[in-house]
Amino acid sequence: MECPFCSEKINTVAENDLAYAIYDKYPVSDGHILIIPKRHFSSFFDASVEERRAMNDLLDQCKNILDDVSAPHGYNIGINCGEAAGQTIFHVHVHLIPRFTSDINDPRGGVRGVIPEKRIYE
Repeated sequence: MECPFCSEKINTVAENDLAYAIYDKYPVSDGHILIIPKRHFSSFFDASVEERRAMNDLLDQCKNILDDVSAPHGYNIGINCGEAAGQTIFHVHVHLIPRFTSDINDPRGGVRGVIPEKRIYE
């Protein structure tokens, strides 16, 4: 199967020498952005220091864009590494998900919700 990040022509939100950002085709919330390195590899742990820096720079840029456009109340940032973690496209990408006070009744636990019964803890 071809990599959609390598084979599709995609409109970018932001870009630098080593990475680019696009709106997620299946957003969790309005403005959900993916930060993607230009080099094809599947795991975040295979990224070079420079690629990690490039992705972090785009995270900051895209957060500023979303702050200006939709003023979210918070953000989730996530990376799925491996099939067991839910990765379905094996070209590493970082999710920048804007969050709003009204998008879920009880947001406690945030990214812990990847295993729903572990999300809330006391």
